[in-house]
Amino acid sequence: MNSANDLLIKKKKNVKRIFFTVFLLLSIFKLSAQTTDLARVEYLTLPFSKSDNSINRYRALVQAPIPINKEKKNFLVIGLEYRYVDIGIKDNEDILAFRGPVPPNENIQSNLVTSVQQIDAYLGYTWTTKNFWRFGIKFGPKFQSDFKDGLQSDDVLYDGAVYAIKDKKKDTTGGNKPYRLVLGLSYSNTPGRNFPLPILNYFKEFHPNWTYTLGVPKTNVRHYLNDNHKDALQAFATLDNVYANIQENFVPISEQNSEGKVAESIQETIGLLGLGYEHFFTKHLLFYGYAAHSVYNDFRLEDADGNKIYKINTENSPYFRAGLKFKY
Repeated sequence: MNSANDLLIKKKKNVKRIFFTVFLLLSIFKLSAQTTDLARVEYLTLPFSKSDNSINRYRALVQAPIPINKEKKNFLVIGLEYRYVDIGIKDNEDILAFRGPVPPNENIQSNLVTSVQQIDAYLGYTWTTKNFWRFGIKFGPKFQSDFKDGLQSDDVLYDGAVYAIKDKKKDTTGGNKPYRLVLGLSYSNTPGRNFPLPILNYFKEFHPNWTYTLGVPKTNVRHYLNDNHKDALQAFATLDNVYANIQENFVPISEQNSEGKVAESIQETIGLLGLGYEHFFTKHLLFYGYAAHSVYNDFRLEDADGNKIYKINTENSPYFRAGLKFKY
């Protein structure tokens, strides 16, 4: 009986490891997909179903391409992204779990995480060769934490990537269908996941005013509502996440954490299906809005080894995101 339970637990851990690998891939593709965004502001709200808990995220991104060789279109790229996540933990069961051990004759001290922040800074270089190929490298630190006591060493991670892009989105000679292919490798020193991962993303226009993208963090089918491409609708599948280091580590009080493991990070991983709308004010400036519902939802606390020790919310829930962006 014990061996059967051990086998079941092992299978569950393997499934989790596989899913998290896919999640990392989606996050990596997100980096590649953003290379044409020069600026972006965005708001996200995630009201959890059957719960008073919620997440609201505010995000801003700027990228500055600096020409190195205008003739060959080679650029040095400086990027900065900031995310502020407002976390509302209001369910009584979760509030009790976040309290932690209480010494005798002392007031209850809450370990509630009410907000986390993420700051990404990176430097990249991209250059072109013949036959429509563009290559690039990028590297930079990520600061992800609740920042209760300033910046600590555990708050800092590092990301690096190399990639190649064959861009034929403007090549319509001889009836060719425009497309773009992205290939590469990415590496991060995230604890427990520090191994390189492949990058693969493919975009194609398959019919006038119709395109599809296979990749991450989003796979979609887009239909332009007019020939000048001012407005578009899309159906999509995507993945989103929140991650932050908890500076004041604690032991959640819950039957879920019967082994008394220490919570060192708070994370949200969510898989989504939804519909989106885009409106171009100009060729480069657009508004976008997405409404979706999760098909996978995992809001949790993890220990230093990436083991899930407390589930905060797992109910599939609605998801809304909107913003403005200026793209190259």
